[in-house]
Amino acid sequence: MSADSKLRRLIAALAAATALTTVATGGAFAKDKPKAEPSIWERETLTGDWGGRRTALKENNGIEITLIYISEVLGVMSGGINRTRSYEGRLEFSVDTDLQKLIGLAGAKTHFKLYQIHDGGRNAAANVGSIADPSNIDALSTTRLFTAWYEQSFADRFSLRVGQLAADDEFITSPTAGGLINGTFGWAGLLASDITNGGPAYPLAAPGARLATTINDNLTLLTAVFAGNPAGRSNCTVTAQECNEHGLNFGLVGGALWMSELQYAVNQGKGAVGLPAVYKVGGWYSTNDRFADQRFGVDAAGGRVLLSDPASTGAYNHKGNWGLYGVIDQTVLQASERALSLFLRGGFSPSDRNAISYYVDGGVGLKGPFSSRPNDTLTFGVAYAKVSKDAAAADIDAGNAVVRSEEVVFELSYAAQLAPWWTLQPDLQYIVHPGGNVANANDPNGAAIKNAFIAGLRSTIKF
Repeated sequence: MSADSKLRRLIAALAAATALTTVATGGAFAKDKPKAEPSIWERETLTGDWGGRRTALKENNGIEITLIYISEVLGVMSGGINRTRSYEGRLEFSVDTDLQKLIGLAGAKTHFKLYQIHDGGRNAAANVGSIADPSNIDALSTTRLFTAWYEQSFADRFSLRVGQLAADDEFITSPTAGGLINGTFGWAGLLASDITNGGPAYPLAAPGARLATTINDNLTLLTAVFAGNPAGRSNCTVTAQECNEHGLNFGLVGGALWMSELQYAVNQGKGAVGLPAVYKVGGWYSTNDRFADQRFGVDAAGGRVLLSDPASTGAYNHKGNWGLYGVIDQTVLQASERALSLFLRGGFSPSDRNAISYYVDGGVGLKGPFSSRPNDTLTFGVAYAKVSKDAAAADIDAGNAVVRSEEVVFELSYAAQLAPWWTLQPDLQYIVHPGGNVANANDPNGAAIKNAFIAGLRSTIKF
C-alpha cells in the first residue's frame, strides 16, 4: 500500500471516529436548547460553539477539535538570492481527548495532529539563502501526520507520553519568542542545524517517549528519547522531508536522541501576585555514528586528511553529538492587561562535527502596546548563529574567496488581534550574512549573498 493510500485511510478513519463520537454523544445534546451564538467578532472561533455542542463535547466527553489555517506572504525586498515574493499556507487539524471524561480512564489523554502544507512553488528560505528560515510554517508541500501520542499521568507527579512526538512542543521554548515567525525563534538554529535532519521538530516529528516529573510547584524535569533520524529511513538519498513525505515512516533509525530539560516556572497562574518567569537549562545527546567532521576527511587507506585534500574520499564521521542550552523568559513590567517581557536563549555544541558551534537569541515582547488594543502583541528579536571554527577553516583550506562566519537575524513583528479567532501579523526581518556568509550561486563573480530585508504579512484563523 502506498504512503498516499495509508494517509488517506488514516484521515478517513480519524474523521469517522470523530463523527461517530459526536453522533454517539448527540443524545446528550438533543435535550438541550441550542445556545445563541455571540456576534462573529466576539466568538472564540470563526464557526462558533455549534449551538453549545462544541463546549459540551469538550466538557462532557473530553473531546476538543481544533482547526487552524495560517497563510502568509513574504517578500525579499533587497539582498538575498531572489528578490521576489513567496506564499505559504498551512491547515492544521487536531483532536485532543481526555480519556477520563470519555471512558473513565483516570489521568489518560490522547492527541493527534495533521497538517496540509502548501506554497507557491518557492519558499522564503530559498529566496533568502539563510540558515534561519524566515517562516516557521515553511515545509514541503504535502499532507502529513505530525504528532500522535498517548499520555498517562500518575501519582500526581509524573506523566509519560509515548508515540509520534515533537521535541519543539516542550523543549527550549520561550513564550515571548513565540511572538516571532522566523523559525529560529522556535526550534533554535543551534539544534535545527546540528541534530540529524533537524531533529524531531516541525515539520518532522519522530517516535519517542517523554517523562515529565513534577518536583515541586515550580520545578519540572523533562526527559525524552526519540528516534535519532526523523526521516525514518536509513537509506534516504534526498531530503528528510521527501523521505518522510507524509509523516508515516516510524522507523527507529539513526540511533537515539536523548533530551533533558529542567524548568523553573513562577507566578504562572491567573491569580499570581508576582511577575511570571520561566528559567530552563537543558541538553541533548545523539548516539548517531555519522556526524561528519567539518574540516577533516579520510583517504583510501582510512587515514585522516583535510577535506580539501585531493586524496580525501569523504568526511571523517564522528560517533555521537551533543549540545547544552539555557532559556530565560521574564516579565519585567505588568499593569492591568499590559505586560513587558524579555527573553534570552543560548547554547553551544562541539565545533568539529557541527556547522553551528554556538548560538544566542533574545528580545522583548510587549502585550497591549496601545490602551485601545489590549490583546495585540509587539515583539522584537535578534538571533546570532556562529559558524564553527572548523567549518570556517575548511573554507580557508579550500581557498574559497568567501569564508563562513556567522548569521544574524533581526525581526520585528506585530500581532493584531482583530477578533478572538483572527490574528493579522505584519512582519519585518533583516538577515545579515544569509547562510552564514556564503557565496551566491547566482552571482557571476561569486560574491557573498547580500544582507536580506524581508517584509511579510501573516493571517491566522481559528475555525
